[in-house]
Amino acid sequence: MTPENPLLALREKISAVDETLLSLLAERRMLAIEVAKAKMATHRPIRDIDRERDLLERLITLGKNHQLDAHYITRLFQQIIEDSVLTQQALLQKHLNPANLSSVRIAFLGPKGSYSHLAARKYAARHFAEFIESGCLKFQDIIRQVETGQADYAVLPIENTSSGSINDVYDLLQHTSLSIVGEMTVPIDHCVLVAAPTDLQQIDTVYSHPQPFQQCSQFINRFPHWKIVYTESTAAAMEKVAALNTPNVAALGSEAGGELYQLQVLERNLANQQQNITRFIILARKPVDVSEQVPAKTTLIMATGQQAGALVEALLVLRQHNLIMSKLESRPINGNPWEEMFYIDVQGNLRSSEMQQALQELAAITRSLKVLGCYPGENVVPVEPR
Repeated sequence: MTPENPLLALREKISAVDETLLSLLAERRMLAIEVAKAKMATHRPIRDIDRERDLLERLITLGKNHQLDAHYITRLFQQIIEDSVLTQQALLQKHLNPANLSSVRIAFLGPKGSYSHLAARKYAARHFAEFIESGCLKFQDIIRQVETGQADYAVLPIENTSSGSINDVYDLLQHTSLSIVGEMTVPIDHCVLVAAPTDLQQIDTVYSHPQPFQQCSQFINRFPHWKIVYTESTAAAMEKVAALNTPNVAALGSEAGGELYQLQVLERNLANQQQNITRFIILARKPVDVSEQVPAKTTLIMATGQQAGALVEALLVLRQHNLIMSKLESRPINGNPWEEMFYIDVQGNLRSSEMQQALQELAAITRSLKVLGCYPGENVVPVEPR
């Protein structure tokens, strides 16, 4: 008997357990779908925070009997609960907005492997049975594809926890007829990706989109000899490095994207902030209805007058109707020096009486007001044990 045999047998047992876990996770998701159908019939909200917290605390107690750490149990089941919530939410939305398309085309920034591509795949996997990917060179090209009917949905990054808002996208939203129909957040883990054996000191040229360079500026500053070259996307940078295949070049991008180009990870977790998350919005030609059973978000764009207190007066309207503002962004109006357009994310359903009354009052005191979209809020805040 060789020494490897016991290890091989143990690995086979672990693989068998993993397969059982996958089957159980699939069974749990199917039960979540049945729960969604029951909630649909009884008009109960998708999330029940007290039930989630009770479930988590019970599992932590049971885990102690199996010598499983409370932190491990919490992290694991927060992910499982999030999947359950989003699965139920997607089912309710499909029931309210039945689609006639057998497959959809989704436009995103960059070729395969970009962060936008990974976000598009993640969104499509939950919402569509089949989808076709359409990579674009510019944000404007993404929007144009949907406006002209070449694609059905656009996936655009709108803000990042490290580098802030993506102004080019906000500016495009001023002029498009498309509606925001969804959102999602994607954790971003920038890596140094290389095609040939090397080390950080051998590298003299690094390729990437401007955003990763901005988000990883502290790491980049440690290597003043690096030449920074901007590309249309992180995927374009990976493609370039793979084609050059030399030890002196590297790309900044995701590990998952790098695998598509056979690149190796030289360094991970490069962002200035430990939690580096990008929020993406989904655009379509037609708006969607949002079930009153799921958390909704409405995005507005408005221009106030230049008189003192105009913006404060508009925001007080939201407060008076108990509408919570989760985002306020200002952008200059082209052709009107010193005037600004304000983008506001509000936690509320467009169909609610509170939102409708607030919009009427805002229309009376602003120079222009437009609803960019009402859509399900997919940022599931994890419940914590007491």
